[in-house]
Amino acid sequence: MRIGELAERAGTSTRALRYYEQRGLLSARRTSSGYRDYDEDDARQVREIRALLGIGFDLEETRPFVECLRAGHDAGDECPASLAVYRRKLAELDACIDRMQAIRAHLAGQLEQTERAHAGGGSAERAPGPATPAVAAAATLPEAPEPRCALTSGSAAAPAAHAASTTSTAPLEESR
Repeated sequence: MRIGELAERAGTSTRALRYYEQRGLLSARRTSSGYRDYDEDDARQVREIRALLGIGFDLEETRPFVECLRAGHDAGDECPASLAVYRRKLAELDACIDRMQAIRAHLAGQLEQTERAHAGGGSAERAPGPATPAVAAAATLPEAPEPRCALTSGSAAAPAAHAASTTSTAPLEESR
């Protein structure tokens, strides 16, 4: 199949396919007239890439899954390198959740303190510092490297889409 048909089947653009090829995630054969030529294995690899991107993976993080499919495995997550990416992503999520819980606890405390002060008819007594207590939040939160909290799937169906991509050849809808 040609690049336009692959793009349509995989729910992406020809530009994205060329980019995947440039990054070494997709290999196109060439016809005698120089056109890119793809097969169903290529379509499956692109669907795997799209599904992983849809649940917040970086393009480079999809590489072990694509390589696993290229090696003949039924699913992109059957190889040790893919499992290592899953573990790393879970650790990132845990760090994001911890950071968000710390911010939430701080904001809840600020809200409670402000509401108590206003319920008593007075203004809250605050120590000198930033004009807004929330600005001070960064100084009081635990020191830690900034976690990557960039999972932007926009759809609760994205994890299911990834599971379907490893077992089905049905095209995925573009999630971005």
